[in-house]
Amino acid sequence: MVPHLVTALTGPINELEQRILDSMPAIERWFRLEWMEHTPPFYSSVDIRNAGFKLAPVDTSLFPRGWNNLTDEMLPLAVQAAQAAIEKICPEARNLLVIPENHSKNTFYLANVARLVKIFHMAGLNVRVGSIDPAIKTPKKIELPHGESVCLEPVVRGRRRLGLKHFDPCTILLNNDLSAGTPGILEDLHEQYLLPPLHAGWSVRRKSNHLHSYEEVSKRFGKLLGIDPWLINPMYARAGGVDLAEGKGLDVLTSNVDALLTKIRRKYKEYGINEKPFVVVKADNGADPMGVMTVRDLKDLEAFNGRARNRSAAANDELRVASDLIVQEGVLTNERVHNGVAEPVVYMMDRYVVGGFYRVHAERSPDENLNLPGASFVPLAFSESAHLPQPGAKPGASAPNRFYMYGVIGRLAMVAASYEMEATNPDAETYE
Repeated sequence: MVPHLVTALTGPINELEQRILDSMPAIERWFRLEWMEHTPPFYSSVDIRNAGFKLAPVDTSLFPRGWNNLTDEMLPLAVQAAQAAIEKICPEARNLLVIPENHSKNTFYLANVARLVKIFHMAGLNVRVGSIDPAIKTPKKIELPHGESVCLEPVVRGRRRLGLKHFDPCTILLNNDLSAGTPGILEDLHEQYLLPPLHAGWSVRRKSNHLHSYEEVSKRFGKLLGIDPWLINPMYARAGGVDLAEGKGLDVLTSNVDALLTKIRRKYKEYGINEKPFVVVKADNGADPMGVMTVRDLKDLEAFNGRARNRSAAANDELRVASDLIVQEGVLTNERVHNGVAEPVVYMMDRYVVGGFYRVHAERSPDENLNLPGASFVPLAFSESAHLPQPGAKPGASAPNRFYMYGVIGRLAMVAASYEMEATNPDAETYE
């Protein structure tokens, strides 16, 4: 299925699709060389927006949820990728412990955990789920809507290792983004692999670091293809020291929004794009309760400030609406599935694209965030299309070609995440 694209079947994205297909051997070699020098994230998912004139990743998760949205047809790819990932890290691995989020009543999220358990079990591991939620004191079996179940067991912390009663894993897989902070129980583990590492958690990670790394990757990739990197890269600025609750730093935010809108207008004029530019304002770290705000005009910032103050008054003391902010170039999504605004989400494990889906929201606009309650999910056929593009097909008309292009953009974000993790690794060796 190629979703309905509101824009015409000619234009920059179809030219980009053709350029990517024509350059496939060079692209795959480029990725191979990158992975010789850098370690991919253990798993990741990337939200992509296709504006018809620009195709760019807008969010990269290093603790991807939603594995239950991948179809059974995608499982073999995920299992093979899981085997490759585990073999690199711990070839003799026997036991894997999955640590989920603490909200144990969310059956949709737990269906995602059940799917991860299934993938790694099929990859040849003994898999159990260990909760760090203090409320889980004894094993708790939770039945899920489609006949599956998840058993949450309380973790047991020894002097240097983490496990369960009678279960000592060599590898611990976090499906918990640590937005509430890094729990001490996960620190100072001895001879156990914690994946992803603690500095990938939102209590430490900053979106600005990822965007900086992606900008570097997009420039190098753009040079390889002979394209303007802007076609695949959302411009951004960081507004530091903004305290929306106190009304401090608003001049910094306003000047950053104004400057970025001006840059986008310039690019739109260069490419003859007749759309209204917009930016997205969000917290630099993923733990902030602020949410995502679409700003089309400087006047929108006044409403944004009022909303943030209200949010601050209602928030807990520990959830401050005072943070460094990111001002990111807004990328329209001009794709429609079942008449709903849609964006592709690409799932990867190790260096491989293993699947994906369209996030569809019938009540949102093309310039708004779709990752909200009310969204539905339509699977992408990556199992057939990620590795089998059709070079002779007309640009914009072939599902495999479209999904191959999405997979390339997803992998670029994954390369950027590997740069980001290396640059922010607190245990990295430094050389004088």
